[in-house]
Amino acid sequence: MLRSTVRVLGARDLEAAVDVCASDPVSHAFVSSRLVGGLLGEAGHAEVWGYHERGELVSLCWVGANMVPVEAGGEAADAFAARARSAPRRSSSLFGPRDDVLRLWAGLEQAWGPAREVRRDQPLMVCGEPAVGVDPYVRRTRPDELDTLFPASVAMFTEEIGYSPVGLDGGAAYKAGVAEMVALGRSFVRIDLDEHGDPEVVFKAELGAVTGAIAQIQGVWVAPHRRGEGLAVPAVAAVVRAVRDDLGARSSLYVNDYNERAVHVYEQVGFERHGSFATVLL
Repeated sequence: MLRSTVRVLGARDLEAAVDVCASDPVSHAFVSSRLVGGLLGEAGHAEVWGYHERGELVSLCWVGANMVPVEAGGEAADAFAARARSAPRRSSSLFGPRDDVLRLWAGLEQAWGPAREVRRDQPLMVCGEPAVGVDPYVRRTRPDELDTLFPASVAMFTEEIGYSPVGLDGGAAYKAGVAEMVALGRSFVRIDLDEHGDPEVVFKAELGAVTGAIAQIQGVWVAPHRRGEGLAVPAVAAVVRAVRDDLGARSSLYVNDYNERAVHVYEQVGFERHGSFATVLL
């Protein structure tokens, strides 16, 4: 009975799907940005599953490389898990609002587990205006700086996820994704000269999801040998300021609860708690 309430959404469902995301623009920025980007029902991209109650669309689940529930508590999460168990797994992670993700994972763990890691409480934070001065050297990455940026991106990914994104293709696919962020103007860096006079990235961040209201910051990283110098607070503040000035949006991000240093940095910038995310790495 639960499975019958779920179907793959198409272009005709766009308005209703956007309305579901609008119930919490901060929590649902990732899926909302994909819908606004015109990916609903487009061949080759992730599917969006919809859960209906009395004929009304009330919950969504983005299903691709990531599985991301939207307003999917209770029976909706159970229905999405049942559908996922009946098809080959295509997702390497689950993330989103904490209670929805953990309920969804409870229905999938026996079939998909064990997980490499379950991050059960990741503060979701939001900021409209930085509370501190901004770093004037933080700016958008230029296309000609891709080769300078790429090692920093690999280091950030490896540190955060636990393995290198450079696989059998030598990192070509990952580098293409980094290049796309640069081309879209969503990559920010501070580049200083090292002891040999060569450019090196000492701070980086990206906007992983952008809607009319929210830009979700991800991939925040400071070069290890420059940590402890106070770079992070004004650098993140510069990204928040750019989001406000250039996009007219608020900035959001989520962070591991055990990373107390990062939480403190974001609080200094002016971020406030909005809710909790969870992430399951497969």
